[in-house]
This record gives sequence, structure tokens and C-alpha cells, in this order.
Amino acid sequence: MTEGSLFFALAVPAVILLGLAKGGFAGMGALSLPMLALAISPVRAAAILLPILIVQDVVGVWAFRNSWDRYVLAWTLPGAVIGIALGYLFAAQVSPDAVLGLVGAISVLFGGYRLWRERGHAVTSATNAPGWVGALCGMASGFTSQVAHAGQPPFQLWVLPRRLPRDVLVGTTAIFFAAVNWIKVPAYWALGQFDRANMVAAGLLMPIAILSTLAGVWLVRRIAPERFYTAIYGLMMLVGAKLIWDALV
Repeated sequence: MTEGSLFFALAVPAVILLGLAKGGFAGMGALSLPMLALAISPVRAAAILLPILIVQDVVGVWAFRNSWDRYVLAWTLPGAVIGIALGYLFAAQVSPDAVLGLVGAISVLFGGYRLWRERGHAVTSATNAPGWVGALCGMASGFTSQVAHAGQPPFQLWVLPRRLPRDVLVGTTAIFFAAVNWIKVPAYWALGQFDRANMVAAGLLMPIAILSTLAGVWLVRRIAPERFYTAIYGLMMLVGAKLIWDALV
């Protein structure tokens, strides 16, 4: 299999997972960048996915535009701006192997956490940690989102225990990451990642991105995602372990 065919063999399911995540199945998209990073560098993979994410955000925000939590966004977004700046400095100063290892570590930790949570070991009572904790989680989310488009784990650590209604949780998540993705644009531009090859690849994947996001919006109110999550997070851990291995050898 050539490099180009391998890229698209991984990119199509990766973009579909992103679309389902943007449509409401939060967390599924965290597998996308590790999948692409098996074929190309993680920095280039992140640059190709960013325009796709921005277009998918439009669909998700529009679908849940009337359901969102002002308090959550007021605390998390300012922290995200700081985290994105830190992520830019990180990506500009370290080797691609270090980024690869970080993406793999994020994938293994997040996949393990979600599998552990799916087995019922997480605390189920609703908790409301103070706003400054949300700001710290927003900062961590901005950092991991800038480096690996993997901002969901730290964001969810603060937001999920608040037990928001389903549509409010989906809408708040959509607006948060729509803002985060636009804030990341200058940093990726400064890193020189919006070249012609990356934008052509993103453009070819865009129809799949739009259709999969619409499918996610339609499915989120009709299908319980629990069975999907076990397979997705298990696969995420395997892909993450492969990326860590590639970074070390």
C-alpha cells in the first residue's frame, strides 16, 4: 500500500469518527489524530484535521445552538486561550517524535480512563467543582487540543460531573471546541502547516466530514452510544501504544 492510499484508508474512518463526535458522540473523535499519525507526522495530521474540524463545528453548533451552559464556557474558554499558547510553544520547540509520544500517551490515558468509567467504577454522584478548576481544565484542554486535537479529556473531567442535560452538554461542548479551533488557526499558520498539500487533503475529506457530522446529529438522539465506546476506546489504547512505540524506537 502506498503512502497516499494508506493515508486515505486511515483518514476516511478518522474523519467519520470526528463527525460523529461533533454530532454529539463526544470523545469518539479523539481517535482520529492517532489514526492519521500512523501514516503521516502528527503535526501535519493535526493541520489537515483543523479545517475539517472548523467546518464540522458549524454543523454541530447550529444543531444545538439553543442548548448550552454560559457558566461552563465563561470559565473554560479563557483558560483554553492560555493552553493553546502553551501548546504552540511546545510544538514549535520539540521534535516530531516528542509530539508523537505525547499523542500516544494522551490516547492511552484517555482510552483507559473511559474504559474504566464505562465499567462503572467512576463516581456517579453529581459534583460541581469551583470555577477555577474549570479554568485549569480549560487550559489543559486548550494545550492538548493545540498539540493533538485531543482536548476532550480535560474538558470532560470538569464538565461531565456537573450532570448537564444531554442537549446542553452537547451544545456547550460544540461551542467550546468551535471557539478553540478558531483560536488555534494563527498558531498553525505560524507553524507553516497550512500549505497547499495539507489543504488539498483537507478539501478532499470535507464532504465526508459534513455528512458524518449530520449523521452524528441524527444518531445521537436515537442510538445509545455505550456499545460503540468500548470498541473505540480499546482501539484508541492500541493505536496510542503503537505511537508511543514509534516515538521511542
